[in-house]
Amino acid sequence: MIMEPGGPLRGRTRVPGDKSISHRVLMLAALADGESTIHGLSDGGDVACTRAIVEALGARVDAEEDPDGRQVLRISGGRLGPAQSDLDVGNSGTGIRLLAGMLAGLGFASTLDGDASIRRRPMERVLEPLRAMGASVTGSGDGGALAPLAIDGGGLRGIEYRLPMASAQVKGCVLFAGLSADGPTTVVEDQPSRAHTEELMAATGIDVERTHDNGLDRVTVLPGRPTPFVHDVAGDPSQAAFWAVGASILPGSEVVIENVYAGPARSGFAAVLARMGADLFHDPVTSDLTVRAPSGGVLSATTVRADEVPGLVDEVPVLAVAAACADGETVFEGVGELRVKESDRLATVESELGRMGVDVRAEGDRLVVRGRAGSQLRGASVDAHNDHRIAMACAVAALVADGPTTIDGWGAVATSYPMFPDHRATLLAGGIGV
Repeated sequence: MIMEPGGPLRGRTRVPGDKSISHRVLMLAALADGESTIHGLSDGGDVACTRAIVEALGARVDAEEDPDGRQVLRISGGRLGPAQSDLDVGNSGTGIRLLAGMLAGLGFASTLDGDASIRRRPMERVLEPLRAMGASVTGSGDGGALAPLAIDGGGLRGIEYRLPMASAQVKGCVLFAGLSADGPTTVVEDQPSRAHTEELMAATGIDVERTHDNGLDRVTVLPGRPTPFVHDVAGDPSQAAFWAVGASILPGSEVVIENVYAGPARSGFAAVLARMGADLFHDPVTSDLTVRAPSGGVLSATTVRADEVPGLVDEVPVLAVAAACADGETVFEGVGELRVKESDRLATVESELGRMGVDVRAEGDRLVVRGRAGSQLRGASVDAHNDHRIAMACAVAALVADGPTTIDGWGAVATSYPMFPDHRATLLAGGIGV
């Protein structure tokens, strides 16, 4: 993919439905006994894999479009059974970890697998609590902690599990397993992570209790099944972050991103950009996010603390682009988790933004970017390493480069935001992207 420089960005756009929420509502609809309706599901490949999996397990899925052109799914669930073949999550780490929890509680055998990237990603973090609940789960590879995962479901007991790291995926895995346990299941967090699983479970009739005491967050679910529901998936903040950064680094920009999810542990990128000087407003009524370039035209460097990272971990690559255009040194602390994403994102941010002239270095679990206000990056040939967020971060950086940027591995973007190039072109033309 060749990305030309340009700017400013102006107009309105709509990002895909939130990917994290989309996985979860598909799974809850599959478990519910009756018909659920989902509007605005993510159109990315990751979520398409989860949809195919719930269909393979026996849920019926019918699709249509609403008057705005958004997808509407009607899902009849509640009667799940073994699939005829292995279940392919594609490139989705969220999918495999959440589904492992759901399948561990169902009374049949399943195998979860994915692409080459998934087979490299650590699964011990979900195998440990599932086995503590009595699940029979066998991993593969060195140490038996990699995909594919063979799951012989059923016979779970409720436990209390303290997360060793902030992880909405692990929390969600344990809570989904808890729906089929023989008693209450509690997840304890030292640092709050995305609350999608417990929010959605509570909204669909599951008995969920959330408490905070002595600095710890506790989420408890009782065994049961969701009731059929209707859900409108809000726009994905992780995708909105690309246009927010683009508008922040291009003088004269003003972008409105429609209906962006504003729940806890998802708006960290907006707080960082505001701290750097960008002008942001998240409308509490419409959920539209409006972003303008700094009034003085210059972003300022900042430090992103480790306790902020759970709320913006997926946005670090594009925030590094903002840091490259800011005045001073920006430090991202405690971002070691980025080493086990679709790529080693610390290494790939360092190498690929480095090709574009960014002074960036990974130091242990820190990322340091020395920015220069008003600096022009180099157009270059970069490699996305089959990582959608690296590809799109480079596409945003290309907006302020001195020539075209060629991005190898652009196909990975289809996992989360297939319409990204079209929306980029429309915003450069000052129009409306849909």
